[in-house]
Amino acid sequence: MEVEIGKGKSGRRSYGFDEIAIVPSRRTRDPEDIDISANIGNFHLKIPILASAMDGVVDVKMAIAMSEICGLAVLNLEGIQARYDNADELL
Repeated sequence: MEVEIGKGKSGRRSYGFDEIAIVPSRRTRDPEDIDISANIGNFHLKIPILASAMDGVVDVKMAIAMSEICGLAVLNLEGIQARYDNADELL
């Protein structure tokens, strides 16, 4: 079954997570020709991954790990991680 995905474009229906997956076409892109990086202010992200400013998502270790892979994680300044010196003890 084909589904319209744009002007004169169609895709095959995929049955995973109840969404349409775009299936690769006959043309394949060389990964070296693709740039997925993004600039946000003074930050240059090699991979455009942002982690939410929520205590359940980002802690100090997660923020450091994200920066090492050139992503961006935001600490909740009003959350547990920013209020206490050793938030792991509380959690």
